[in-house]
Amino acid sequence: MKSSTDKPMTVRLPADLAGQLEKLVRATGRNKSAITVAALRDYVAAEAWQIQEIEQGIAEADRGEFASADEVNSFFAKYGG
Repeated sequence: MKSSTDKPMTVRLPADLAGQLEKLVRATGRNKSAITVAALRDYVAAEAWQIQEIEQGIAEADRGEFASADEVNSFFAKYGG
C-alpha cells in the first residue's frame, strides 16, 4: 500500500536474486515492492536487535559485569564445549 510518505528507491539486483524475486511475485501474487519492503523490514529489525544486544553487552562489560569462573564452568558442564 503506497502512502504519501513512501520514498522511491532504485536497487540493482544480481540476476539470480531478480529471478527468485520474480518467481516469488508469481507464486504469491504480491508485487515486488510489497515483498521487498517486507524483506527489508525483517532485515532492519534483525540488524537493529543485534546491534542493541552488542551495545548492551559492551555496556555490561564496561561496568565490569562478567560471568564468574564458576558460572562459565557450570554453563559448559550443562551445554558442553
